[in-house]
Amino acid sequence: MSRMAATRDGYGEALLELVANPKVVVLEADLGKSTKSLHFRNSHPERTVSCGIGEQNMLLIGAGLASSGFIPFASTFAIFTERAFEQMRNGIARPDLAVHLCGSHGGTHTGTDGSSAQSIEDLAIYRTLPNVVVIHPCDDISTKELTMQLPNLNKPSYMRTARNKTPVLYEDRLSEIKIGKGIELTSGDDVAIIACGVLVHESIRAAEILEENGINATVVDMHTIKPLDKALIDKLSTKCGAIVTAEDHSVIGGLGGAVSEYVVSSNPIPIEKIGVNDRFGESAEADEMLEIMGLKSNNIVDAVHRVLSRKS
Repeated sequence: MSRMAATRDGYGEALLELVANPKVVVLEADLGKSTKSLHFRNSHPERTVSCGIGEQNMLLIGAGLASSGFIPFASTFAIFTERAFEQMRNGIARPDLAVHLCGSHGGTHTGTDGSSAQSIEDLAIYRTLPNVVVIHPCDDISTKELTMQLPNLNKPSYMRTARNKTPVLYEDRLSEIKIGKGIELTSGDDVAIIACGVLVHESIRAAEILEENGINATVVDMHTIKPLDKALIDKLSTKCGAIVTAEDHSVIGGLGGAVSEYVVSSNPIPIEKIGVNDRFGESAEADEMLEIMGLKSNNIVDAVHRVLSRKS
């Protein structure tokens, strides 16, 4: 069995390594232990700003620091980043200031915290903002590597991380991880499964089940939702002729929305979307939540059969 780790741990490890860059500063909104920014704070308290339960102030402090030449990393729960949407819009995105916001505990996979804490719309709302790069990695290694690349981005970003542990995929594939570039994890000509976050792992399992039934799927980790890897989607549209998207996020506006919007204007082919179907979550264990919301590998397999029937 592969090693298990949480993506939030990769974020915390990256911040510790970014200490070497004297421009990097960290902002917290009372949740450093949960987002894992506490490691940076413990190492360099003089470069950490504790904002209390004040997400809106945190982002505007970040904007001030960015306009003064610093590289701020701000983090809280994904659901609480939404409190500061207007500050992200007007204070950061509009002037194009390189503030990097991390929303931890995103999606229904968060589990027992219940629907009030499960952000199923964060990727969609940040994707609407001009200048903002939106990232949702699937393991701790890719989270760390993508976070390490953010200081060179010179643009604002939103990254979603998760609390619960998932299988580690990228032990030996570090060089493939680049902001804005999807990663092909399996190769097949029948269908493309484009996923992000925890559903990358479910998609790989789905591809294994499909292969047993003679259907060959390309599985892509589309960790960057904006900017979307359009060249890869063009290649998959031509090669496979059918796409299934998979995400622990609303089917409205997230990865599925982004892929569908692009495909319909480039090379229209059948698409099925696996995600949260216009409803709120509930309280259950992480894996139970995937079952309840229809986000497991068997749901992805069913979506592949539907999309292939439309393809033929």
